[in-house]
Amino acid sequence: MDLKQIHELIKIINKSNIGEISIEDKDGKVTIKQKEEPVVTVAAPAPQVYTTAPQQTLPSTPPPTAPAAPATPAPKADNLITIKSPMIGTFYRRPSPDKPILAEIGTEITPGKVVCIIEAMKLFNEIESEISGTIVKILVDDASPVEYDQPLFLVEPA
Repeated sequence: MDLKQIHELIKIINKSNIGEISIEDKDGKVTIKQKEEPVVTVAAPAPQVYTTAPQQTLPSTPPPTAPAAPATPAPKADNLITIKSPMIGTFYRRPSPDKPILAEIGTEITPGKVVCIIEAMKLFNEIESEISGTIVKILVDDASPVEYDQPLFLVEPA
């Protein structure tokens, strides 16, 4: 079984409810286990209690005015999609040192677009997007080791 077939199996397993699969052929045996997602419980913040001091009468002076700072819209975290690493290896943002970066913040991506390279056992694997959208955050530094299922990019869907 070659690496491309293993990648396809991993994609199929990730999209299904299968917990584990083992395949054996003349070349060897491959076992793929679905990583269980940790249950995250979000607790509501404790209510804050404010007390007011007795009001004092002060001389009437207008409050100082400050220019309002322009608000920069932050991406909404609740609708972002995470592109995760399909394997263990080394994350690269470009195919080679003399080539341009594959994906930057603000890059529009579509299914099939290569967003990064992961080197595993001297093989350079192109990681393709499975979604359409805009990259809003890159979660891994270039030439850093990554784990299986580690978040790599946050994408705002199109």
